[in-house]
Amino acid sequence: MSQPSRLRRSELATPASNEHMCEVAARAGADLVFLDLEDACAPAAKESARATAVAALTDLDWGRTVRAVRINGLDTQWCHDDIIEVVSGARDALDVIIIPKVLSARDVWWVDVLLTQLETKLRLTRRIAVEALIEEAEGLLNAQEIARASARLEAIIFGAGDLSASLHARVDGNFQPAGDYPGDYWHAVRVQVLAAARAAGIAAIDAPYPGYRDADGYRRAAAQASMLGYDGKWAIHPDQVPIANAVFTPTDEAVAEARAIMDDYRRAESEGIGAVGRNGKLVDAALMRHAANVLRRAND
Repeated sequence: MSQPSRLRRSELATPASNEHMCEVAARAGADLVFLDLEDACAPAAKESARATAVAALTDLDWGRTVRAVRINGLDTQWCHDDIIEVVSGARDALDVIIIPKVLSARDVWWVDVLLTQLETKLRLTRRIAVEALIEEAEGLLNAQEIARASARLEAIIFGAGDLSASLHARVDGNFQPAGDYPGDYWHAVRVQVLAAARAAGIAAIDAPYPGYRDADGYRRAAAQASMLGYDGKWAIHPDQVPIANAVFTPTDEAVAEARAIMDDYRRAESEGIGAVGRNGKLVDAALMRHAANVLRRAND
């Protein structure tokens, strides 16, 4: 079974137990929507939410949106049946499973093995991919091995909410320091998660921004993650989706400049020159890599 490359500028969270919100999410234009069986579902609703999620995955028109489900943690009573019931019910209508609170590569391996058994039993035609949430101190320390844990793994996600709790950080409702702090509190963590993803050749997704009515704040947070190199950001409300899609899509000007840089460098290379000047700046092999990254994002 082949492993597709997926656009992940926006990943929209939706309670798996809410039929109306699932319908809204399917029309939101997100690159990926995940129906949440974990934090968005009260314990009393978790089991019944599986059937609601299966119905949404199979009955709604998702267009090009990637369909995902976030299961409950591996240390809970619900996780095993989450996977079995949702995969058995949705079958090829499920693209991705998101694993919360991943602590080590073993956690990803466990889900991988169970999915392999189900795919064989159900004779599924497409392999179900996996994303892993880095949201515990132990998971952060093991991010590099987690990112390489499985061929199914397509992305790791920086989860600021639970990670701040795991670190005993004093933060506000947007997971920012609850007082004066010198600099960006999350910079080192974001880079650590990003580096683990890049070394493994998978996508890196930035944390949610709970202030869903603060469009400017969400845009700033998304832009900062994009400048670091992240591929996309979580959205907790449909209104955040178009912002993420715009921020993580290269502008026409950036694409034109990247193509011009590639052309200049190739022309210089054909003439036996290793670098060339362009608009007062040196165009060399390193800048070529940056230009290639822009074009890759534009073509995804």
